[in-house]
Amino acid sequence: MTTSTQDTPAQAVSAPQAAIHRRIAEELGVREGQVRAAVELLDGGATVPFIARYRKEATGGLDDTQLRTLQERLRYLRELEERRAAILESIRSQGKLDAELEARILAADSKARLEDIYLPYKPKRRTKAQIAREAGLEPLADALLADPSLEPQAAAEPYVDPDKGVADAAAALEGARAILVERFAEHADLIGELRERMWTRGRLVAKVREEKRESGAKFADYFDFAEPFTSLPSHRILALFRGEKEEVLTLTLEPEPEETDQPGPSGYEVRIAETFGIADRGRPADRWLLDTVRWAWRTRILVHLGIDLRARLWQQAEDEAVRVFAANLRDLLLAAPAGPRPTMGLDPGLRTGVKVAVVDGTGKVVDTATIYPHEPQRRWEESLQVLAHLATKHNVELVAIGNGTASRETDRLAAELVKRLPQLTKVMVSEAGASVYSASAYAAKELPDLDVSLRGAVSIARRLQDPLAELVKIDPKSIGVGQYQHDVSETKLSRSLDAVVEDCVNGVGVDVNTASVPLLTRVSGIGASLAESIVAHRDANGPFRSRKELLKVPRLGPKAFEQCAGFLRIRDGDDPLDASAVHPEAYPVVRRILDATGTGIKELIGNTARLRTLRPEDFVDDTFGLPTVTDILAELEKPGRDPRPEFRTASFKEGVEELTDLKPGMILEGVVTNVANFGAFVDIGVHQDGLVHVSAMSYDFVKDPRDVVKPGDIVRVKVLDVDLARKRISLTLRLDDEAEAASRERRQGGSGGGRDGGRQGGRRQDGRRGQDRGRGRNAPQPGGALAEALRKAGLDKGLDALRDRGRR
Repeated sequence: MTTSTQDTPAQAVSAPQAAIHRRIAEELGVREGQVRAAVELLDGGATVPFIARYRKEATGGLDDTQLRTLQERLRYLRELEERRAAILESIRSQGKLDAELEARILAADSKARLEDIYLPYKPKRRTKAQIAREAGLEPLADALLADPSLEPQAAAEPYVDPDKGVADAAAALEGARAILVERFAEHADLIGELRERMWTRGRLVAKVREEKRESGAKFADYFDFAEPFTSLPSHRILALFRGEKEEVLTLTLEPEPEETDQPGPSGYEVRIAETFGIADRGRPADRWLLDTVRWAWRTRILVHLGIDLRARLWQQAEDEAVRVFAANLRDLLLAAPAGPRPTMGLDPGLRTGVKVAVVDGTGKVVDTATIYPHEPQRRWEESLQVLAHLATKHNVELVAIGNGTASRETDRLAAELVKRLPQLTKVMVSEAGASVYSASAYAAKELPDLDVSLRGAVSIARRLQDPLAELVKIDPKSIGVGQYQHDVSETKLSRSLDAVVEDCVNGVGVDVNTASVPLLTRVSGIGASLAESIVAHRDANGPFRSRKELLKVPRLGPKAFEQCAGFLRIRDGDDPLDASAVHPEAYPVVRRILDATGTGIKELIGNTARLRTLRPEDFVDDTFGLPTVTDILAELEKPGRDPRPEFRTASFKEGVEELTDLKPGMILEGVVTNVANFGAFVDIGVHQDGLVHVSAMSYDFVKDPRDVVKPGDIVRVKVLDVDLARKRISLTLRLDDEAEAASRERRQGGSGGGRDGGRQGGRRQDGRRGQDRGRGRNAPQPGGALAEALRKAGLDKGLDALRDRGRR
């Protein structure tokens, strides 16, 4: 909370680091001093949540999103500097580093550019060009390039030397060509130019391997496919690469489609020739040189650029897939909690029975059971009696039903239970990852006396009470809200998801007296071992009465306390401020506010009228600036406020339990389970999520589906089409879309509007754009855009893994 805004003296920062700070500042559109301050804090061990919340003065108010971007760019640019230093040292050790080359290396602003420059100097295996140089053929190559009036055959004769492996003039010319081909292929500026040209003009082409036409039917829309690199969406890139990996598709990178079938040199060959002053002017060596250019393009440069652009496509798709996963995970973690209410968790099953676990308001397991209401035992009445007994005995308020196998049958059981005990509310809960938790070492330690199958029911109950507190116990990758998550970099995905979990946990705050070890581990400044120490101290000495008592925890020193204290809450402790987000270091500011108002802390907290009469400027000093004081006053107004939305429940339609129960035109209520770039998946209670394509979300153009819905949202949708054979459901949020017309146009491959309808669509009561939309006067004709967009979205092209995702 210090207000130090003094920029670090420039001489204290190395030139490379200063350059990094300057570049990040330009990219973020902020001052260099803000970046420098943030970097110093990060390097000093501060976390992004801590800096964003409690060091606003130092960073000039950089928020968590800016800080995460800064952190990623800092990592990349530092890796770039390390690579730059290694390259400089490598070339210097070869005795080839001159001032001009060093300047070019220092000016390289990306890893790709740096590697282009380094390529001619990069140690490599003996190439044909290297062998030719050793045979003394470089002067021949230089002579023909410099003077095309030379006759190649005659010029090569003097270089024939069988002792050096040059048997005749043809061999000499072959060696000279190898030297020039390598020179052309290692010209950094030219390669960079050709790479960008191919990126902007080229396309990715896919063809089916004939022997896989039948077995690879899920990639059918890619069997004869081509699309420009620049317009390929991430999910389609990943689907194409997966099709290639599964040996169903053959992928080709075409540099310039319009030139593919044209005679003569391509535009790329022309550009290579221009760079080296090669032209067909009828001179003796012109044809040989142009053939050398063509050989260089087709055998070296095109191959090299193909590898580069494949990597670029993959990088682009991977980054977007990670972004989508992270955004969905954030929404899931910040879903509305039901709160500390006694809850019964039901983990549905048929032959193995329904596992039942009752937890109290704190999440403590108070009872368990296994019932067999379904096939084959069908002990329906007995099961109801068991559930009613447990609910009455433990004053249960909520019934959480896992949405896996037998979920609808179990939902009917819960519905009958609610009829008998109206005080109960039943809620369908995603059980994604529940089995992962059940079999984990932490679950075995947390619930040692429970069978693995019963632990799943406990997790289902707890994740209704507090999704964040329960889901942090599971590897984020197992929660099931990703897009091709198994295809992307494990390291990159984990780093992104860990950042999301950290931001969510610290944004909500953690009750230190009830939090689990996994939850505490995600708090700023607390690692796994320290979290275990906190819980052990709590178990041995009872609940913490104040934040200061945290300093008694072994190995929790001043630095860790600084980082974590503001995010840890102590309810009903000795100091009311300990239940707020006000950091202990700023308690003196609160004391001054109390002195100025002449009130006690209990009278001031929550006293909106009194607090809003205060001027933050009056309490600023040399240590705490205006941003901190403003935050303190806001926190005193609503101490410990939870940023998550209010808890709501969805109701699945009675009698709609299987795909065969669905009919076009039905309007149903459901829960958004996943959001991808092409649309949103919605659980409507038939064991198979339906898709609302992005074109069916609004009459306005939708760039990002997450602008309309988020995982956990409760929505009303209309069924447009049901494909029983492929288990696919097409839905729309535009409830006045005509299902039959949309279905017919989809089958016929129609196309139409959907981008610029009337802007009179309504908004949901919570303020986000949603499903309750009126039809604008200029609304497009229904179905056409959906039909075309579904085709383009590639729903038959490897999306099965996402759509048919495992419930666990």
